[in-house]
This record gives sequence, structure tokens and C-alpha cells, in this order.
Amino acid sequence: MDGHQSTIEVEGPVARAQLSLFLVTCWVTLVIFIIVGSVLAYATIRFKARTQADEHAEQPPQGHGNPLIELSLIGASVLALVIIAVPTLRDIRYTYDVPAGLKGDAYQVTATGYQWWFKFDYPSEQISGVGPLNTGDELVIPAGRPIHIDLRSVDVMHSFWVPKLAGKVDMIPNRANFLWLEADHPGYYWGQCAEYCGESHAVMRFRVIALAPREFEEWLDNQLQPARSVPVRSTAGAEPTAQFAALREFSQNETGSSGVFDNPSVPPLDAWRAKQFVDKGEDPALIARGKLLFAGPASEGGKTCGSCHTIRGVAGAVGSQGPDLTHVGARTTLAGSWIDNTPEQMRRWIHNPEAVKPGNKMWVNGYQLNHITLTPDDEVALVAFLQSLK
Repeated sequence: MDGHQSTIEVEGPVARAQLSLFLVTCWVTLVIFIIVGSVLAYATIRFKARTQADEHAEQPPQGHGNPLIELSLIGASVLALVIIAVPTLRDIRYTYDVPAGLKGDAYQVTATGYQWWFKFDYPSEQISGVGPLNTGDELVIPAGRPIHIDLRSVDVMHSFWVPKLAGKVDMIPNRANFLWLEADHPGYYWGQCAEYCGESHAVMRFRVIALAPREFEEWLDNQLQPARSVPVRSTAGAEPTAQFAALREFSQNETGSSGVFDNPSVPPLDAWRAKQFVDKGEDPALIARGKLLFAGPASEGGKTCGSCHTIRGVAGAVGSQGPDLTHVGARTTLAGSWIDNTPEQMRRWIHNPEAVKPGNKMWVNGYQLNHITLTPDDEVALVAFLQSLK
């Protein structure tokens, strides 16, 4: 009942209204169950044939057709329906869209479902020459403020669900849909696609990070900046050091653990905040090599990653098929929020995306279509570069 995706421990007005309605329905049906069960138990015990003579005895007086009993049952049924219907209609109206009195303060977001990840656009945060700010799989919002989310899909039907903040609403191709939610206070919330959408539907997840207003503005200011650049040391002929030499290698078909972000010793929001800071001990030469592998021309060893991903400020990384990676090092999750954004898990993802998330487009349209192969040194360099993008 108290898991990451609990609908019982709610932390927002929409989810709270839906929980209240659920409890009303439970109480009404519990009363009906007790009454019907009690009558059934009484009739079973009171009129049970205990001897052979009882089996042939006359039936007791029957109540079928008795106007008082029939009208009482109809009245009780109508009353039960009214008790459920009134709060149902009230909460449908309340949860449908941001209440009129709060619409002026609502923050606008567009969520788009892909197989199998979520893209979040911030229409009010425009980047010159690029368009709206967007992030992948992690939706950051201001706490205590209503959030209006337009729901879209580019392929099949998905469903947007953050159990602790709001109920499920479908994302239907060629049809506009929306919902609203609000977080009572800063927190880290788990989301999930709730509509079967293909091979990796079960691992199509996302996170909602609610921040205090000032912290949210600081996060926005950083996100609007181009990718962080790490200058290479001026030492001539500098060679990459083994910044991530301890990362173990993965066999071609190894799946390993899911790496789901779940360390009870560190509060999730604190772990997310820690990811916003630059890692100590960075190796600029190794990062530069990873940058060349990611966005450099094929003639110089580039792996065409930039044809699918955008990294603002990095020439050659202007793709739109995959998530924007401008600040990917500051996120807590990867691969549709299925694994942790740690150096080891990132290497696992880069090494063999198909083993982590079967059928994903990075594997089909990237690795297979472009015949991408990576050596262990390539993987380590790419990890160093991507982890530096705070």
C-alpha cells in the first residue's frame, strides 16, 4: 500500500479526490456486502434441512412480490447509487481540468509518448532558434502549483499515470487529450505508461520531480543553457586517463539487474539534487574523446549518435528521434526511467540497448541500421562525455 506507485498514499489534490471517491465506493459496497451476506447466512442457517423429514416439509412463507420488501430494496439500491453518484460527478468535474479559479496560475507542459519513453516540452520556456525546452523521461515541476499537461502520442496508444498525483489518462494518436495535477510539496514521484503499447511497455516509465518555486527557477535557468563544455587540458598530446576504468564489462546478452532507482538510505529527491552537481575527478581528454565519438564525423571515428539525439551547443548533434541529451548527466534515470543513471548502468545501456529494453528504437534504427560497433574504450569515453552533461 505504501510503494512508489501507491494510490493510497497520495500527495496531490487530484489524487486525493480520486482516493476519496474510491473510499466512498468501498464503504458503500462494504455495507451492501455485509447486509446481503448476513441475510444469506441467516437464511442458510435458519432454513437448512437438518433431517430427512425437513427435506419434504412445506416451504416457509415467501416474501417474493411483497410490495414493502420490493420497494424497500429498490429504495436502498437508489440510495446507494446516489451516495456514489454525487461525489463521482463532483470529482469528475474537479479532476477533468484545472479549476477555474486556479487556471491563471497553471503551468503548461506537453507530454508525448514514444515507444518506449516520454518527452516533456515546456512551451513557455522557448530557446532561440530551437523551440521549447524539452526533457526526456523526467518531468520537473514547481510544487504547490497546478500543472496542465497536454497529452500526445507519436505512434501507438499510451497512458499517462503518476499514481500519487493523478489518475490515468490515455495518450491517443491524432487526438488531443490532457490532464492536470499538483504536488503538495517538493518530492520525487514514479510514473508509468498504463496502456499496453508494445514489447517494452512494462518498462516505459518516467519520473516527476516537484521542486520549491525558487529551486524550480534555478533548474530552468540551467536547462535553458547549452550543453556544458569541459575544456581540454593544454598539455600537448594528453592521453585519456582511466576515469571509469573500474566499470565492469557486460557480455553481449547479459541483462543484469534492472538498476531501478531505489536506495532506501538516500531520499530520492536528495539523490536527484546530488546529480545536478559536476562530478569530481573528471578527465577532460576522455570527455573530449567521447564527444568526438558521439557527434564527430564518421571519417574521424564518430558513431552517428548525433543523428538521433540533440545536444544543444554540440555541432553534429541535432537529431530528434531520441531524447534530448543536453543535460542528461543531471538525470537520475535512463532508458525510459528503467535503469539508474550511473556510469555503470549507462555503460550497460550503451553496450547493448536491446538486452536492457527489447525492441527499442536506439537498437533498431541506430545500432543495426548504422552498423554501430563500440570497443570497451569507446564505451568508457562515451560514458565520461554523457555524464559530464550537467
